[in-house]
Amino acid sequence: MIEIEYIVKDRNGVERLRTAEKKAADAYDKVLENADRLAQLLRDDAVLPTLGDGELEELTIYLARNAKTIERILKGKAPAGREPQAADTPSADVTLLKAAG
Repeated sequence: MIEIEYIVKDRNGVERLRTAEKKAADAYDKVLENADRLAQLLRDDAVLPTLGDGELEELTIYLARNAKTIERILKGKAPAGREPQAADTPSADVTLLKAAG
């Protein structure tokens, strides 16, 4: 039997997700890309200048994973019920990995 495993790495080459589901890998890859964009915006505008890289990464990944809720809030709407999103609740075939450091 052939098994396919998808591995998502961050921009530094650190493995962040391992899954057998392509959809989950693509969704998490999008989260990491959006988190990188958010981090760059915060750095460029010197927002939270004393925040360490690890904390900034954690914050931007959280914001990227909750983009739909944040979008609702920015539009002046109340957050919808906290239903887990695909990127928020990995299935049994998904292993989220914490960055070292």
